[in-house]
Formats: sequence, C-alpha cells, structure tokens
Amino acid sequence: MLTNELAPQLLALTAADAATSVVRGRSSRAGLALAAANGLALAHLTRQAARDERRLEQALTEAVGVGYADQLDDLPAPTGARGHVRSLVNPFRILTPDIEVVRGIPYSEAGRRGHLDIYRSRHLQHDHAPVLLQVHGGAWTIGEKDRQALPLMTHLASRGWICVAINYRLAPRDPFPAQIIDVKRAIAWVREHIADHGGDPDYLAITGGSAGGHLAALAALTPGDPTYQPGFEEADTSVQVAVPHYGVYDLAGATGLRSAIGMRDRFLAPRIVQRTWEEDPEVFEAGSPILRITPDAPDFFVIHGTHDTLVSVEQPRLFVSRLREVSKRSVAYAELPGAQHAWDIFGSVRCTHVVRAVDRYLTWHWNGYLRERGRSPVRAS
Repeated sequence: MLTNELAPQLLALTAADAATSVVRGRSSRAGLALAAANGLALAHLTRQAARDERRLEQALTEAVGVGYADQLDDLPAPTGARGHVRSLVNPFRILTPDIEVVRGIPYSEAGRRGHLDIYRSRHLQHDHAPVLLQVHGGAWTIGEKDRQALPLMTHLASRGWICVAINYRLAPRDPFPAQIIDVKRAIAWVREHIADHGGDPDYLAITGGSAGGHLAALAALTPGDPTYQPGFEEADTSVQVAVPHYGVYDLAGATGLRSAIGMRDRFLAPRIVQRTWEEDPEVFEAGSPILRITPDAPDFFVIHGTHDTLVSVEQPRLFVSRLREVSKRSVAYAELPGAQHAWDIFGSVRCTHVVRAVDRYLTWHWNGYLRERGRSPVRAS
C-alpha cells in the first residue's frame, strides 16, 4: 500500500538518487538499469492512480446518470493543480486550522472505546448540516477513531458537513456482535444529539474502511434490528446512504469464495466471533451484509481495489451485483486498478480523487434529499 500510494514521491527520490550517483561518478550500468526499471514501475503506479479520477467519475455517471452534476447547486471543485501539488509535496498534512475537532465525547458506557470525535468547520454558517459517520477499520481488533479517513472528514467538514468518527469495542475482549451494537449506539446518539453541534438529525451518511466498511454496510442494511440494539430497540438506527471502502461483505462464506471461507474459519471464528461456523452459523449469516440486502436498502457507493490482498475484490463485486438486483436505490461501484487495502489513510493522489468523488456523490445525494422535502439545497460554508 505504501509503495502504491507514495509512488510519485518514491519516483522523485529514485530519480534524484540516480542523478546524484551519476554526478559523483559512483554509478554503474547495473545500478542505473535497476533505477530505470524501478522508475518505470513507479511511473506506472503514478499514472494508474491519476487515472482513478476518470474511473470514479464513470462509476458515478453509470449509477446516477450523466447529468447528475447538473443537480449539484454547489458543485465540488475538481482536484486541480494546487490539490495535486499539495498531495505530492506533503500527503500527510491533513488537518487544517479552519477545522474544529471536538474530541472524546461519550456515546456509550464502554469507556474510551465508547467515545466519538466531531469534525466541523469553524465557519459553519447554518444549522441542519448533513452528517457523516466514520467507522474505523482494523480487523475488528485494533484501530482508533482519529487514525483513518482524515482526508475525507477534513474535506467534507470544510464543505459544511458535520463528520463524526467513533471508537467501538474490539475483539477478542468483546466478541462480535459487540462492534455492530456500538455502531448502532453511535447512530442513535447522532440522531439524538447532533443538532446540538449543527447537524441535521434526520440525514446521516455512513462510511468506513475494511472492518469499518463491513460495519458501515451492515449498519446501513439492518435498521432497527433488535438483535443489534439490546436495550435501545426503539431507537432510529437508519441511515440515508452508505459509502464503504475495501469492506468485508461475507462473514459466513455464503459466496463460496475460498478466501471468504478461509477468513471465516481461520480468523473470524477463533478471534472475532469466538464460535465456529458449525456451532452457530446464524451469527455469521446475520453479520454478512451480502445476506442482509432488501429492496429498502439505502443508496450505496462501494469502492474497492483490484489488488487488495486482504479482502478479495470478488467480495464487493458479488455484493454490488446483489445490491443492484434487489435494492430500489442507487448503487455506484468504483473498482480501482492496482489499489491495495487501506489506500485512504493519508492524502495520496488516489485518495484525493476518491475524496472528491465521494464529495460529489454525497452532495448529489444530500441535494436530492433536500428537494424531496421541499427544502432548498444549502451551499457549503
């Protein structure tokens, strides 16, 4: 992942190192040949990431129509030269002074694992801003709310969104379904309290990567499921739209994929669920987003890399196929050639393109939501 996402920077270092060696007379033909081969490979990765902008836009137009941008009263600006330069010079510079972060707000009684952070613009000019809930990944066993999706949350916050990033209980200390129960508690908290922070409690998007992608998709597909809402069964845990990144969609091995069955038996059963498939297949099936799809599923924008070595790209392909077969809502799917797992942790070229595409999709969705309710779209602050 690091080589993929830092390919432009590594290419520049390779070229600088080769040039320095030539100037100092310390180069050899073999060394220069290796540097050239390395440079060509890095150039290919750089070009591949740059082309994701077109692929993402194509995914959106296929899902919601070629003229969808005409429905954006506040069209997000293209990445532009300045954005590319910023990504190339310092991809790790993410938070900016115009973003306020309110940290460590408790949403459950789970201690630090039941805390959330709120990202919003210091210049927010209106109430009832759209809300995005971010669920971190980490194989359901590790991870923190302030370590993932910062480029997306910072960008959307600067555009007038309220972004909420949550911790949740982790396995093996707390076996599944503790994780999805906590996500549901967080959704219920947002519905009840986000108006105090300038957000619209009636509009909630959800996103996450890897295990967070699994939990985001599962939460989106199981509103009001009492099994996942013990003690708060009456709470509204629905979401309007889901944007999972490189997620896991098959805990049960229901797709028949060898990789999914292997994950189920070698990792999920002993460490996350702490029950075998033979002992309790229901918990695996209930926790599989691909088996929870109904006609009432919310809108989805699924994003995955073709070279993901942790979660096979076959999982999202089958998940999206099933969504498109059953769901009555829009289903966008972007498959990114060459992309590995966890490509959105810092502001790489690929990440920048994904952030802008998610912005366009969510802006389209939010504006449509407002029009359905007879409200005028609100321009970002």
